[in-house]
Amino acid sequence: MAALTNEPIAKAEMLIRKPVEEVFQAFIDPAITSKFWFTKGSGVLEPGKTVHWEWEMYGAAADIAVKAIEENKRILIDLGYTVEWIFTSRADNETFVTITSSGFAGDAVQKAEQAVDAMGGFTMVLCGLKALLEHGILLNLVYDKAPDAHVKR
Repeated sequence: MAALTNEPIAKAEMLIRKPVEEVFQAFIDPAITSKFWFTKGSGVLEPGKTVHWEWEMYGAAADIAVKAIEENKRILIDLGYTVEWIFTSRADNETFVTITSSGFAGDAVQKAEQAVDAMGGFTMVLCGLKALLEHGILLNLVYDKAPDAHVKR
């Protein structure tokens, strides 16, 4: 079994051409987030709160522990591993978002696989957010990622 010399960390980044307040709100308010990531959220992200997210098309759900919120600057959650968003305002209508994931579980191969999956997933989420906020387009990226995995109704 291969050993890791460093624990894997996944990073996804994207410039969103909207004010930091609007980009930050898109990640803490499930009414907005459900347009580009999960399909249902039980509430707005607040420090110390646990929220429930659902991806109905896949029959999947997760309880998310909100560890920290710094308005328009940072979100830190536990999603079974740690996820941190950093929001950097670059101009009046530009926000650079960095999403870092760490603390993956399992052996070296499992940790590496989870890191790759997190990086790809969060890159897709950022692309969906960019299309929504900058152009008003719902790309359905998460929905269409694995259509053969959709739960039959």
